[in-house]
Parts: sequence; C-alpha cells; structure tokens
Amino acid sequence: MNTTTIDIAEAYYTAMSQKDLPKIEKYLHPDVVLLSPLAEVVGKESVTTSIKNFMAFFESLEIKLKFGSEDHATVVYEVNFPKIGKVRSVALMSFKKELISHVELFYDARPFEQKKADIFTQK
Repeated sequence: MNTTTIDIAEAYYTAMSQKDLPKIEKYLHPDVVLLSPLAEVVGKESVTTSIKNFMAFFESLEIKLKFGSEDHATVVYEVNFPKIGKVRSVALMSFKKELISHVELFYDARPFEQKKADIFTQK
C-alpha cells in the first residue's frame, strides 16, 4: 500500500463521523493505545468499545485540519454533543505498518466532568 498517515487519519475520523465501527476497526493496530484526559485504553478490542460508546454520545464530528509525517499524523476536529455543545479536540496519532498504534487526545474535559457530576446530583 502507498497510503499516507494523513490519508489513514482522515479516513479513520471520517468513519467515526459516520459512526461506521467496522470501518474504524480496520485502521487500528492490535496493540493500539488510546490516551485521553478521561481514560487510558489499551488493545484493539478495548479501544473499539470506547469508540463505540463515544459514537453513541455525539451528534456530529467535523475535521478542521490534518497534517502528518511518515509515522505520525495530527487531526484537529470539533465534536458536537447534546447538552454540552461543541468540543474542540486534537488527536496525535502514531502508526505501525499503516495501522493506528497510538492516539493521544487533547480536549477540555471539564464539560464531561460537570455532566457526570450533574447525573449523580440529578440536576
């Protein structure tokens, strides 16, 4: 294959925006690691479960910017959540054999922490 990391990253997040889990899975390395402000998940099955839960929660995802190098890509995107609104995010991605092996997410987790607190206090 002659696919660039940018192509793979874009296809991965496009599939996520379409909530197409089977397509997302084909881009993940078996030992993929997902780091975020709220969790650390290791392994394709666990990461796939996390993505499935994430996709059930958001309304839309829009890629704003993407760039990369031979083994890395960065995607800047915006996710719209009901009752939270838009969350701007950045994903730093690493690749092994044209599969996503590591994703580190950066976003403001405060709206999610507040929503979780509201659920437990029944606001």
